[in-house]
Amino acid sequence: MENRGTPSNFIKNVITEDLSSGKVKEVVTRFPPEPNGYLHIGHAKAIWINFTLADEFGGKTNLRFDDTNPLKEDTEYVNSIQEDVKWLGYEWDELRFASDYFGEMYERAELLIRKGKAYVDDLSADQIRELRGTLTEPGKNSPYRERSSEESLDLFRRMRAGEFKDGEKVLRAKIDMASPNINLRDPVIYRISHSHHHNTGDTWCIYPMYTFAHPLEDAIESVTHSLCSLEFEDQRPFYDWVIAECEMPAVPHQYEFGRLNLAQTVTSKRKLKLLVDEGHVDGWDDPRMPTISGLRRRGYTPEAIRSFVHETGISKSQGLVDLQMLEHFIREDLKLTVPRTMAVLRPLKVVITNYPEGQTEYFEIENNVENPEMGNRQIPFSREIYIERDDFMEIPPNKYFRLFPGNEVRLKNAYFIKCNEFIKDENGEVVELHCTYDPETRSGSGFTGRKVKGTLHWVDASQAVPAEFRLYEPLISAEEADAEAEVEGLEPSADKPEPSFLDQLNPKSIEILQGFVEPGLKDSVPQDKFQFFRHGYFNVDSKYSTPGHPVFNLVVSLKSSFQPAK
Repeated sequence: MENRGTPSNFIKNVITEDLSSGKVKEVVTRFPPEPNGYLHIGHAKAIWINFTLADEFGGKTNLRFDDTNPLKEDTEYVNSIQEDVKWLGYEWDELRFASDYFGEMYERAELLIRKGKAYVDDLSADQIRELRGTLTEPGKNSPYRERSSEESLDLFRRMRAGEFKDGEKVLRAKIDMASPNINLRDPVIYRISHSHHHNTGDTWCIYPMYTFAHPLEDAIESVTHSLCSLEFEDQRPFYDWVIAECEMPAVPHQYEFGRLNLAQTVTSKRKLKLLVDEGHVDGWDDPRMPTISGLRRRGYTPEAIRSFVHETGISKSQGLVDLQMLEHFIREDLKLTVPRTMAVLRPLKVVITNYPEGQTEYFEIENNVENPEMGNRQIPFSREIYIERDDFMEIPPNKYFRLFPGNEVRLKNAYFIKCNEFIKDENGEVVELHCTYDPETRSGSGFTGRKVKGTLHWVDASQAVPAEFRLYEPLISAEEADAEAEVEGLEPSADKPEPSFLDQLNPKSIEILQGFVEPGLKDSVPQDKFQFFRHGYFNVDSKYSTPGHPVFNLVVSLKSSFQPAK
């Protein structure tokens, strides 16, 4: 895989200085997903940043699962995340799990208790929230805050032994309930959860909170540059507190970058899971989903996604990226690499009345006019063909150059045909055209006797392959549907209820059509990609295609007004 590196950015400058000053000897980063859902396009940027920066400086990157919440995690997600990272073109140096460090995390928690830096609290989650305070008002101390270290240590060990019910007690860091940073107001660092864990089974009934576990994981793995999205900036003081008070030998440092917000796109795993669980989409890999598996099934390539995140760059600011920017890079990746063929999505039958019955001839055409090395193919032509339904109008408007009674057009790479009559069904809908062709106008014959303004694509009816086409629009109607997505690893705030994003779902996000493709596409298999003239780029679906009856997902339309930065 070609690695273009990252554009000039502040993290690269920090790493350069750290290496030149001797502060670090080797760059170590990590990509730390929670296995509670599938990766999405926002994760692709985090993957690219961590792996590419480490590679630029000859360092290494671990893939580490932050699996501290057994209620939401599953091996299905563990497996899908590994598959997606590999598909994007990256190889990790070591595969790690936060749960592998539970023993050491527990010991560090006991150390905090002995130092008077943590205490067991009997308050409920709601009571803790009530005493937390606001952005303008300090919090209030828990009545259990002054518990002795001996009593808290005893209770914590009994929590570990399973003596208490879920939610009955928690372990809290003892910092400052009046801190202007709410994250330092005695955050919970352990809670009780009698839950089966995908990696540790039933060994544990208490689990560390993400914000406590994450810095410890980084320190245990000797991570030098802990790269997080900007939402974690307010968590950095607690990150540093945990490293210092737990007396970790290695001292990683956290750096925050602006996350990738894509217009009309949900990038909250909590919301994406709701779409899956409630059946609004066809699973995590639905081609409308912004998941890596959804983009792959739709037909996006890893090269296009890497080019896209490279173009977005690395900065400290949040921004909303136009969906057209992502679409631009898949067009650029496919335009010289996929064959250009003909497909009719909304078929209308045409009978060429003066063409000999039973005769079939073949035309040789280029697979890709911009890439001659892709060679040529033969396509059949006979008395009956299919064209697009909207390529005919009974009463056309001005400057309509396609078929209408008495008008002549060119069939792409074939002949001129002229519409003489049309047939309607009992509902008044046109179901068949009768046309004549001019044998002298055969494509490639050098005919210059007259010109026509319209050129139509078509498929031969006798050998056309029935196919299904799935056309997509953005799943979300609102432009900034997910600008307030929750921080990865943190629970959404109960103080800030949000309107249901389900109200923003686009009812026209998918349209399914039955049509025909050229006979050469009969044996196409999942991930085969084609450009269909006038329609766009399509990918053979991996879930619903069957031998002899392919299903094509629209990857992207043919044109866009987006222009990348020079």
